Amino acid sequence: MQTPSKTPLCPRLLQRAAALGILVASAGLAWAQVVPTVSVQSSSHTDGILLDGVIQAVKQSTVAAQTSGRIVAFTVKAGDRVRAGQLLATIDDREAQVGLQHAQAQVNQTDAELRNAQAQMERTRDLQTKGFVSRAALDQADAQYQSAKAQREQAAATVRQSSLAQGYTRVSSPLDGWVLQTFAQAGDLAVPGSPLLVVYAPQPLRAVVQVPASRSQAVRQASQTTVLVDQAGAQGIAPLSRLEVPSSDPVSQTSEWRMDLPTTVTLLPGQQVRVRFAGADKTATRLLVPASAVVRRGELTAVYVSNGKNFALRAVRLGREGPAGVEVLTGLRAGEVVATDTVRAAQDHATPAAK
Repeated sequence: MQTPSKTPLCPRLLQRAAALGILVASAGLAWAQVVPTVSVQSSSHTDGILLDGVIQAVKQSTVAAQTSGRIVAFTVKAGDRVRAGQLLATIDDREAQVGLQHAQAQVNQTDAELRNAQAQMERTRDLQTKGFVSRAALDQADAQYQSAKAQREQAAATVRQSSLAQGYTRVSSPLDGWVLQTFAQAGDLAVPGSPLLVVYAPQPLRAVVQVPASRSQAVRQASQTTVLVDQAGAQGIAPLSRLEVPSSDPVSQTSEWRMDLPTTVTLLPGQQVRVRFAGADKTATRLLVPASAVVRRGELTAVYVSNGKNFALRAVRLGREGPAGVEVLTGLRAGEVVATDTVRAAQDHATPAAK
């Protein structure tokens, strides 16, 4: 059996291929290491502060179970319209019924004891008037009557308590509105305090925005507030009032502002809007970076910041985007250097380009 012959490669051809490979590898390494950068610039503006917000329902209720038991019926789903007092879910009430029957039996027993004690007291009073029994006997009969009367009232209170417990097995809507979300269904086990569904009223509504600490003073001094529904900002709504919640988030270092909207506004809870605070400071400044410098990974927005030798990914909070760049609300300072090519900056051994 003959073995196929192998044609030897030319040594010069091998040398050229090796040199070409070295050049390609060097070029690729240089491309991966050198990253173009830009300094964060600050510019003055007079059109106010623009922040992202969300629409919330002022009247919103999380309906929870007040008793334990198996859910035998769940009559609504997300998106259904409900009325105040409408039955939403029914919980197994057999145990509550037994408790109510037991309490009613106690009432019947105490009724009989009360009638007997009352008759005994009346007979003793009649005998004491005729001088056949002492005053002490009458006092004792009166004490027994008062005790039987108290037991009757206690039994009646137990009936009312058992009736309330049975009423908890019928979950009803606290307001007129819509079902926003459900957390249970027929067959699930309900326990006291466990949420079953969320109901909200379509009116009134409010816009809620988280204001960074660096902008809080300017927002407080703003003389004009406008809620922008569309991205272009053509549809603006003047809120009826605005309120700053007197607390700050310890993680994001933001404070919550609430703007009540007119009842003529037809928006949906959870809808994204933008809120403009204008008239605070005519010489206000903002930080801008190119759009190519922003990294967006899900809900995370970040930039690659240079420390002179390499890059570190830093989360930032962004404002609006315009022809001059993207506004950075928090996370950067003027003069810091960021990468404009996020793909190269994410590679190992990436270094900033020399200025």
